[in-house]
Amino acid sequence: MSVSMYDIAIPTFQKQLSALDAILDKAEAYAAAKKIDIAVLLAARLYPDMFNLTRQVQLATDFAKAAPARLAGIEVPSFPDTETTLPELKGRIAKIQALLAAYKPEQLEGSDTKQLTLKLGGADVTLSGRDYLLHVALPNFYFHCTTAYDILRHNGLEVGKRDFLGRT
Repeated sequence: MSVSMYDIAIPTFQKQLSALDAILDKAEAYAAAKKIDIAVLLAARLYPDMFNLTRQVQLATDFAKAAPARLAGIEVPSFPDTETTLPELKGRIAKIQALLAAYKPEQLEGSDTKQLTLKLGGADVTLSGRDYLLHVALPNFYFHCTTAYDILRHNGLEVGKRDFLGRT
């Protein structure tokens, strides 16, 4: 039995964004308990040349909104990256979750063989929908979710693999 592009993409993005949202809730409680300004955590980064927590969340949500749209052949929704507070970041996640919930399996049918041309590293690259999802969108999405998790863990938030993986 084959697995559809919808079944690979939509539930994966939904589940991981739910886990990220729950980790942000824990970060808020942690900051309050430790009397840390949440803005300090939102500005935290693992290394000076890496993006901060806020940008990691924005990028994770960007991949989650772009991939299904590209696979469905519709315009990628555009959201300005203006979030500066935790509620705004959580609101962004909620907006993406609503977009994901609106997709129907038939919108992604046949997208595995659809040819997509994207700018990657400044160059135009043409990939099948399958290769785009499995080798570009999902790895980048997980990278930014993982980095957001790592930033918070590095700053003392007590989270583990179960938090990252979310509810099964």
